Amino acid sequence: MSTERPREAVRIEALSKVFPNGVQALSDVSLSVAEGEFLVVIGLSGSGKSTLLRCINRLIDPTAGKILVFGHDVTAAHGAALRRLRTDMGMIFQQFNLVRRHSVLLNVLSGSLGRSSMLRSLLARFPAEEAERARACLERVGLGDRGRSRADALSGGQQQRVAIARALMQQPRLILADEPVASLDPALRHSVMRHIESLNRDEGMTVICTLHDVDLIQRYAHRLVALRDGKVVYEGGAEGFNAETFRAIYGEDAEPTAGLAQAPG
Repeated sequence: MSTERPREAVRIEALSKVFPNGVQALSDVSLSVAEGEFLVVIGLSGSGKSTLLRCINRLIDPTAGKILVFGHDVTAAHGAALRRLRTDMGMIFQQFNLVRRHSVLLNVLSGSLGRSSMLRSLLARFPAEEAERARACLERVGLGDRGRSRADALSGGQQQRVAIARALMQQPRLILADEPVASLDPALRHSVMRHIESLNRDEGMTVICTLHDVDLIQRYAHRLVALRDGKVVYEGGAEGFNAETFRAIYGEDAEPTAGLAQAPG
């Protein structure tokens, strides 16, 4: 039986972020994410979850600390080196971030821009094989017949699936999903989460996902990290996420959902 430990996809060391207005969004956060892991980050609004994800791909520059992604120091990278590192990181946003007037296919094709020449990026011209790959990505999320539709003609759940196809088009090794289902009706949330789970299970992509819903957390997380006031207050398996842990994260007045077990004792 092999005792080899999984390789690290992400290592975060003593990460802090203070915004210009003085708000400390992250304070001395350290954690490790294994390759192939589905890590869910939870916490109250304003706890630092989105800031953490945006620091990993450098949409936000951290104030202090170090972030290694597949062994490369993202915090020290700039220019072309940073762009190369970002090609390994696909981002899925709460508000989809599609170009609404563009076709679904063109939105998916934009996921390959990080691997394209500057001229092709500026002209938005793509070879036939790229277009075929984009169609395959749409097929993967069940939208193979909607490539010609404008993005704003789709429902919210469909738009988020386009965003997942765009991330898949990028051929990343790491998916950063920031509240990917928060703006969707409850009936659609599992549908979208199952597509993200499939990228993790079938493609071996590491996933770091911020979530609020307890049922989604328990269903999809391999491991949990909870933030409160920018600090890690819980790290462990979903099986340890009980009513006592819930109150430690969300406050003593928070009412745990019925699906959470009471702490043993």
